[in-house]
Amino acid sequence: MMPSTVPSRSTGIALLAGFLSIFAVSAFGHTIEGSDANFVQAIDGPAIFPFMYLGAKHMVTGYDHLLFLVGVIFFLYRPKHVVQYVTLFAIGHSITLLFGVLADLRVNAYIIDAIIGLSIVYKAFENIDGFKRLLGFEPNTRIAVFVFGLFHGLGLATKLQEFTISDNGLVTNIISFNIGVEIGQILALSGVFIVLSVWRSNASYLRHAFVTNTALMTGGFMLAGFQMSAYFLQPPY
Repeated sequence: MMPSTVPSRSTGIALLAGFLSIFAVSAFGHTIEGSDANFVQAIDGPAIFPFMYLGAKHMVTGYDHLLFLVGVIFFLYRPKHVVQYVTLFAIGHSITLLFGVLADLRVNAYIIDAIIGLSIVYKAFENIDGFKRLLGFEPNTRIAVFVFGLFHGLGLATKLQEFTISDNGLVTNIISFNIGVEIGQILALSGVFIVLSVWRSNASYLRHAFVTNTALMTGGFMLAGFQMSAYFLQPPY
């Protein structure tokens, strides 16, 4: 995966510090709140386009999902390969999003979000050939992306389960939300892929690949740590 070229120490520290400062500000911002939360609880009946909008907005602002997908496509140079991996991810999170909400599958949101953080760590570690170098094997990336997609879908489901949603039009609204998530994912990843494609034309891309994925790993560990801290500090029921 990753070439042996490693960037200078000063450049790496600067990039990593910038990434962590952005991540720290938004670490607890990934939720449905404000007018969106009021709308979700007030709606009674099918609301296809509003729920599609909410789904798209949630994905575009869902930094944890996007960081994982950045790791997934970081070394994918052909659009067809991007489509293959993103489709596996989409199938996975669609299954658990729909099943989680419609079957009222209750899971601890902090634990799921911690696993989502670790999924970022996993992909970034794979990108720097960590498994091959330290453990002597390479995991099946396609299976991993699908499995982590299941956890990301549960994470989306827990956000909707925080609210009392009317049974009237529930199936239609949840499917619409999921379609919106896919639209948001396509929009966000299209932008990321364009940026990566432009960056790849510059020699700095390979020089900074190690630091970029180290930053992704650090962000994933921070997210997992925040969520586990919140889990242990939550008041008893």
